[in-house]
Amino acid sequence: MNRIASDPQILGGKPCIQGTRISVEMVLEWMGSGASLEEIVRNYPHLSAEDVAAAIQFAVQSVNHEIVAAAEVIP
Repeated sequence: MNRIASDPQILGGKPCIQGTRISVEMVLEWMGSGASLEEIVRNYPHLSAEDVAAAIQFAVQSVNHEIVAAAEVIP
């Protein structure tokens, strides 16, 4: 996880790939839109496959600890 950093001065503190302004969110959006790991690394040569994998792992760990609360809707 040392590849992911959060700095209030960079993108408002969003988790980013260390030493870049590329957020974990952006990596997930690329993958969600169909980009492969190879395409991401080819288009952003300063990123490594390990950086992309760290972003995905960070996201997995983030949602893994989420607490979902049910709310009753009153008409």
